[in-house]
Amino acid sequence: MGDEQIIGILKEQEAGAVTADVCRRHGISEATFYKWKAKFGGLEVTEAKRLRTLEEENAKLKKLLAE
Repeated sequence: MGDEQIIGILKEQEAGAVTADVCRRHGISEATFYKWKAKFGGLEVTEAKRLRTLEEENAKLKKLLAE
């Protein structure tokens, strides 16, 4: 699932939808929902994309350091 979709799902719940209903509608577990909320909660799509880019760069640097 893409960052845009995840943020859209989180915003549904932030707008007042019941968490269990949101999870059922999108076929995800509540554990997954709360994991996403911890990572993406409050972010806009552009910020989430930047976070993903930084995580990828960090992983590359860790790999280089390990070599």
